[in-house]
Amino acid sequence: MARWIALFTDTPEMLEVRQQHGAAHLAYLDANRDKILIGGGLRPESGAPFVGGLWVLDVESRDEAVKLVEGDPYYRPEFRRYELLVWGKAIDRPVTL
Repeated sequence: MARWIALFTDTPEMLEVRQQHGAAHLAYLDANRDKILIGGGLRPESGAPFVGGLWVLDVESRDEAVKLVEGDPYYRPEFRRYELLVWGKAIDRPVTL
């Protein structure tokens, strides 16, 4: 298994997708919690609208990461771009957020 991050960048139109599909998105994250270890939205400052997101994935391959990203109810290529990068965790101990 390799750890990957998915870094999402949203257009302003993605806010409507978030409103319409928020419950389905959270259910998707929960259903895949063994592979999507951490996920959350990104904002330029507290209280501002979301402009993207970040996931930490534990998957076998890049192809598996792509399938997870593109299977998400939030995935709308016209409103959301993503980048996948292998992540090397420097501190390998349990983390509570």
